Amino acid sequence: MKGQCIAVVSGKGGTGKTSFTAGVGAALARSGKRVLCIDCDVGLRNLDLALGVSDRALMDFSDVAQDRCPLDAAVVEQPLLPGLFLLTAPVRMRGRPVTEEQMAALLDAVRAQFDYCLLDAPAGLGLGFRLATCAADRVVVVTTSDASSLRDAQHTVTELHHFGSGTLHLVVNRVRKKLLRSMHATIDDAIDKAGLPLIGVVPEDDALPLSLNRGLPLLLTDSQSSAALAYRNIAARIHGGRVPLLRIK
Repeated sequence: MKGQCIAVVSGKGGTGKTSFTAGVGAALARSGKRVLCIDCDVGLRNLDLALGVSDRALMDFSDVAQDRCPLDAAVVEQPLLPGLFLLTAPVRMRGRPVTEEQMAALLDAVRAQFDYCLLDAPAGLGLGFRLATCAADRVVVVTTSDASSLRDAQHTVTELHHFGSGTLHLVVNRVRKKLLRSMHATIDDAIDKAGLPLIGVVPEDDALPLSLNRGLPLLLTDSQSSAALAYRNIAARIHGGRVPLLRIK
């Protein structure tokens, strides 16, 4: 059975998309899956920090896509979480940019070796977004509950019209219940405005920046924190499980 490639996108920065990618990737690996996270943010990569493998990656996705290096030699494994791997982004693109055709061929190779691949797209709708989504099987749009983020999520959805029903999902991230109340907003409002089915809600969690500063995925530093629980729930839903939405306390 081939693996599944899931692009993680957002219309604007600051939605916590990279932390989400690392958290759900770690949760899938903890459940026994073989998981590759690909950083698609050329020049501004930081997924290596979120995964706790900073400075371990010598080769990047352009090296594999443009046949300078085989896939298995370019990926790096999280030493404390077997089954969780990173393929990083270039610090800068050398020569010609990676084409969508080259990215599609890379993802075909990834599907043959991994159960899941999470592609962390840069914010916005530029080259990194197109590379992350051009050959993905599914897309998760990450937004927060503020109005500008929801509007950008709506705009992002219009660029994903080629994805069929059931392959586009919404995550509302960095949710604070008190803030939602003060804004007279609800998660239902976020679903309606983005026009996507909800696959998960992730609360704002002080444990996240602490884990980042320690250079480890959240599930390795505070596996019972509210965000870690949300990541596990979302990972279970991605794998087809029926799990209730996390209640934001």
